[in-house]
Amino acid sequence: MKLLSTLGLAVALATAAPQPPKSVRVYVFDGGKLDGGDPARFSLKREEMAMADMSIAAYLIVHPKGTLMWDAGALPDGELTAEGTTTRYRIVLPNGNERFVTTTRKLASQLAQTGYSPRDINYLALSHYHYDHTGNANFFAGATWLVRQVERDVMFPDKPNDLTRPETYASLKTSKTTIVNTDDYDVFGDGTVVLKFTPGHTPGHQVLFLKLAQTGPVVISGDLYHYPEERSLHRVPTFDVDPKQTAASRASLDTFMMKAGARLWIQHDLAANLKMNKAPAFYE
Repeated sequence: MKLLSTLGLAVALATAAPQPPKSVRVYVFDGGKLDGGDPARFSLKREEMAMADMSIAAYLIVHPKGTLMWDAGALPDGELTAEGTTTRYRIVLPNGNERFVTTTRKLASQLAQTGYSPRDINYLALSHYHYDHTGNANFFAGATWLVRQVERDVMFPDKPNDLTRPETYASLKTSKTTIVNTDDYDVFGDGTVVLKFTPGHTPGHQVLFLKLAQTGPVVISGDLYHYPEERSLHRVPTFDVDPKQTAASRASLDTFMMKAGARLWIQHDLAANLKMNKAPAFYE
């Protein structure tokens, strides 16, 4: 892992247009934490879990040939009323269920600290359509959206899915869109940034493989897993669209990661996320 130096940070912030890096780097944005709720939804018991609350993260991947935004947080920046103050916010889903997010900073503010803005983003990819991954997706409507048709179909139905907030990604409906129809999609054509099809949690769920020169290969999980205990105890959430398909996707990804020597970053793993270097620092 390599952190941006103090001098490097000063130069980056002073530069109007970021220069392409020589190798892939990833910035991790802090979206706060999501109240854990009922562990039974994840086929777990509270005593089996180290933490019930979940982290919320979004990621900027910067490649020598362009930029990719991976996921967009849970709370839209427009609903964050007290930036700089840790505040608990209430989210209401289409079926009336409530979720609570505790966060401090806007995604746009964190993105700006890296030297990039939404207009600098070439591609947007969402792991899936659930509300806690699409919060600021509309920011990136000017990018090319990389999405699988089965996922897009669920995002724009007559009746909203219970785990979505369609208003947070409505602008994507008219975005320039690339429909991904292969299991692996090599975003920049050199094998360093690859979307991998892992259906089950949702019909078009995907994870992101990154080949980082110094950190090493990593896979960013989306919601293939929410908790590390799901992985160690082989538990599948009860609300997955197809639990058997989730299990198959996990097995296939495990085989791939073993061959690639890749580590898994579980996006919702709060304990692990708290230890990560957040933007404007980066991994490369």
